Amino acid sequence: MTNDLPARSVTRTARPPIWAAILASAGLSWGLASSAEARPSYDGSAPTCFLTAGGALEICRDGSEAEGVLAAPSPCAFARGIQLLRLPKTGVTAVFQGESPLAKTRRGEDCPERKATDTRDGGALHTGRSPEQLATILPPSQSRFGVALPEERRRKGEAPTQEGIGPRDPIAIAGRDWAGEEYSYVFLLGQESTATDAEAPEDQPRRRRGRRRREASEPAAPAAFRRIQIEARTLDFASFEIRTRDEDGKLAWEPFTQERKKRHRASDAPTPVAVLDEAGKPLMSACPAPPFATQGLAGSISIVDRTYHYFYTDVLPEDCGLPPEQRRMGLYLRTSTDLAADRVWSAARSLGAALPPNSLVRVARAKGATRWAVSYTCNRPANAPGGPLADICLQYTADLDPAGIGALTLYADPVEAGRSPTYLGLRSGGNGAGRFDRTGHFWMTDAYGNLDLPTTYAGKSGLLTWVDRLSPGAGGYEGSRVYGRPAFWATWTVRRTGTP
Repeated sequence: MTNDLPARSVTRTARPPIWAAILASAGLSWGLASSAEARPSYDGSAPTCFLTAGGALEICRDGSEAEGVLAAPSPCAFARGIQLLRLPKTGVTAVFQGESPLAKTRRGEDCPERKATDTRDGGALHTGRSPEQLATILPPSQSRFGVALPEERRRKGEAPTQEGIGPRDPIAIAGRDWAGEEYSYVFLLGQESTATDAEAPEDQPRRRRGRRRREASEPAAPAAFRRIQIEARTLDFASFEIRTRDEDGKLAWEPFTQERKKRHRASDAPTPVAVLDEAGKPLMSACPAPPFATQGLAGSISIVDRTYHYFYTDVLPEDCGLPPEQRRMGLYLRTSTDLAADRVWSAARSLGAALPPNSLVRVARAKGATRWAVSYTCNRPANAPGGPLADICLQYTADLDPAGIGALTLYADPVEAGRSPTYLGLRSGGNGAGRFDRTGHFWMTDAYGNLDLPTTYAGKSGLLTWVDRLSPGAGGYEGSRVYGRPAFWATWTVRRTGTP
């Protein structure tokens, strides 16, 4: 790809994070940051500016741009990939990946510290509703559904087909309300074993006996998994139906309500099935990996002209032989006109060249414009304030042709370094020593997955959310880099330059 956008970057002076003292307190929980704390004042430093959309737009983000703490979870909770969804009738709903409920705790231990390697990490979809005026504070939320833990399936004598991290990276989107549909949908990522257990059932006992005989002399092969897309639908973002199959193999929607969750163990929950594409193939990531190293399929869904546009990243198939941390990503697009169909998505269309490993890209229609907004993980250039530290980058296309996304140069050479001059210059978070982590970013959208804003910030162009795994959580710096880590929000503003 070539870039005809002369991006200039007038960078701002680095400032020490202001939230370290706030977040070091062990008593913090959701929404304790006051509005005064959540709005750092202008610090007098130079703005971060760059051109985009072929020079037609400029993003200038100075110290007066709003930022704040969205959530400061306890040591046994976390929130990742937070989509703030404005619904026409009920206001703002937060949809995010969170922890699975604890089955029990020791006496006197209300909230034990949990680790990122816990198999329950990311095992549940969380939602919560907040008033419009509190849109920048994560509302009280509940775990809505998860999948059976591997140990629970083993106790029942079942082979675990899904293991490790449960439903993650949720994307919420309206159904076909223009055709009278009342459901909204949430797409999530599960994972499935890639082991070929397709032999006939009568062959399986003999194969298991053979495995037992080999156990004493051969080490077990490492488990390999791929991500799959799973789907749920809801009328109120409190009770959900899971996409599954009946005994005849036909598409079915099985309820999973709070009442059912209280009566049944997780191993009795409905078993989600992978969403299919137009060829009848399950939507599955390209490369197998160990349970906590699977990659791919995370992204966003945007409705334009009554068509669902699912943008996501996945590992390039030619990189499957490399270690997971070295696998480059590609950006892809699939479309749909009916999320309740038996075969939901079109074939994948590649958008652009290779991206750095572990890239996360979100795409949505810009607010009040016929353009795509593209946000993505990046590092600042080496000569920027603070050096090549983690940030979130943003670009706009010239129109709504998806080909324009592929025409953007997202990263400077070498691409593997993940550096870009189109960074937003985010300030919040950090470990107090100038290092930052901007993980699992998302943004506020309307019901159709397109950019929206709280009325308080109606003059802005968008609102981002992200997690900083380097910032001290309620228990300080010890423990998991996932649990207890704070989530932040920030706005940005786009201005016209006068260039056609």
